[in-house]
Amino acid sequence: MKIIVAGASGFLGTALRRQLAHDGHQVVQLVRSEPQAEDQLRWDPALGRLDPASIDGADAVINLGGAPIARWPWTAAYKEKILQSRLETTGTVAEAIAASTGKPALVNASGINYYGDRGDERVDETATPGTGFLADVVQQWEAATRPARDAGARVVLLRTGVVLHKAGGALQKIQIPFRLGVGGRIGDGRQYFPTISLADYCAAVVRLATDRTLAGPSNLVAPVPATNAEFTHAMGQVLGRPTLVRVPRFVLTAAAGELSGEVLGSINAAPTRLTEAGYTFRHPTIADQVAAAYRP
Repeated sequence: MKIIVAGASGFLGTALRRQLAHDGHQVVQLVRSEPQAEDQLRWDPALGRLDPASIDGADAVINLGGAPIARWPWTAAYKEKILQSRLETTGTVAEAIAASTGKPALVNASGINYYGDRGDERVDETATPGTGFLADVVQQWEAATRPARDAGARVVLLRTGVVLHKAGGALQKIQIPFRLGVGGRIGDGRQYFPTISLADYCAAVVRLATDRTLAGPSNLVAPVPATNAEFTHAMGQVLGRPTLVRVPRFVLTAAAGELSGEVLGSINAAPTRLTEAGYTFRHPTIADQVAAAYRP
């Protein structure tokens, strides 16, 4: 299949391009500068520019664009950037697909924060949306795909948890205190922490992009739920570091402000759509995922 990828140069995009190429697919990157190779297409999401004719021959467009969330502090300006960067990229791709002749599928990044802080409640793709800044962002983000869906294109929403790998993403920041021997659970550690290995993320996205029977939201999280305390234990085991330090809730709140509410929230999400489709996770438990994240 011919797959166009936006956000292809980032941590997840780079890994996904490799997986797609390994599986025999033709990969084309959307780039914001002048194309330097035949496998690149220029676009300008800030101005809403993507030629519909340029995507006509594609089977799917995977959009991973958006400003990083794992950044502190969350100023008012950066919160606006988190939202607008997602609306611009998604809206531009969705409008181009709607105007195209071929109507390729839209496989769009989204977030597991759609569900908000749900405590111990087990949620799947049929659950109602939650509340909070990121939950609101995700709802607007997903709504921006509507032009493609209304035009008859297949649309997949990738409600992704924390993708674990030492090469990038949130784990690069999370691992620092653990490597220094001062890692530990956050608060009481009982909050659910939805994660997925990089290998499972890439394989699941490829499946969702290439299987024409699959559409709608899909939770990209491991099937065995893990708490923050269980994640902390797995990190200590793999890195060989103590995990006795605990970050009290009030300290995190004072240091991170509004971001602390998202960190301390609990999302016990199930990948029901993927498992019902027959997808088999390579790394179903948090111990499997952390071990895979640091495997040479």
